[in-house]
Amino acid sequence: MTFVVTDNCIKCKYTDCVLVCPVDAFFEGPNFLAIDPVICIDCALCVPECPADAIYQDTELPVDQIEYLALNEQLSQKWPNITKLKPVPVDADEWNGVKDKLHLLER
Repeated sequence: MTFVVTDNCIKCKYTDCVLVCPVDAFFEGPNFLAIDPVICIDCALCVPECPADAIYQDTELPVDQIEYLALNEQLSQKWPNITKLKPVPVDADEWNGVKDKLHLLER
């Protein structure tokens, strides 16, 4: 099992979650974070740290977020690892809660 970053992270990209990850399973893209399912140890520490409520266990993914399981796997292999808190994008709060942002994902 693994945890999955979903749609609401796009253009929000708060990095609070990376600070609590004991295995450094987060990877950073231009406007999204991804979790490597091979590295993730299913500890759930990241879930309460996400201000956007964008992280779910793979077995509890909402039906409309299922495609993010494969996206996290793919993108975590492509992007660099992130282990430190970074500044929040200036418009993150405006994007938090906006639905259907997949078309805005920068790969």
